[in-house]
Amino acid sequence: MTQLAVFAADVVAIGLLTFALYFPRHRRRDLVVSFIGVNVGVLAVAGVLATTTIGAGVGLGLFGVLSIIRLRSTELEQHEVAYYFSALALGLLAGLSTAAPWITLSLMAMILVVMFVGDHPRMLPRYRHQVVVLDRAIPDEAQLVAHLEQMLGGRVHRVVVQKLDLVNETTTVEVRYEIGRRVSTATPQELTEAFAR
Repeated sequence: MTQLAVFAADVVAIGLLTFALYFPRHRRRDLVVSFIGVNVGVLAVAGVLATTTIGAGVGLGLFGVLSIIRLRSTELEQHEVAYYFSALALGLLAGLSTAAPWITLSLMAMILVVMFVGDHPRMLPRYRHQVVVLDRAIPDEAQLVAHLEQMLGGRVHRVVVQKLDLVNETTTVEVRYEIGRRVSTATPQELTEAFAR
């Protein structure tokens, strides 16, 4: 199999990653362009670096710097960061491929399978994470957890108070919870002890 065939496999892989996995699940159009552009750009530069005397380490260092700049330029959620680095990895694998073609293709397929399974809607579907602004100040953590569980209809696993405004009577919290699970009937003291562990 020629290098051109590996490049073609990369184009197919980034197409699957972007149009079969990411976009149907998350519907963010601007990142579709980003994933494809990053992948093809990395593929092109890595393909050139593989045929020159410049070491692959220099190329990987350049991509690391570029990825840091890209990730700092806009706010990405964690699953979007995973897609972004998958797009980078696919381009690097195809562009710097020196191993047997079947190894490269297997690694590319592994990335697609991991992203398919890891970001599947059925993977831990009841778990949620959000920032909640409450219209009252609740300084007691056990009362805060009990209030959030009643309001969200689920079991709170972790709560971090980001802002407690006693003047305007608001509480801003980051909460991780599980919906559809029976809300705890523990006393405030038992909840406090559980969170202290």
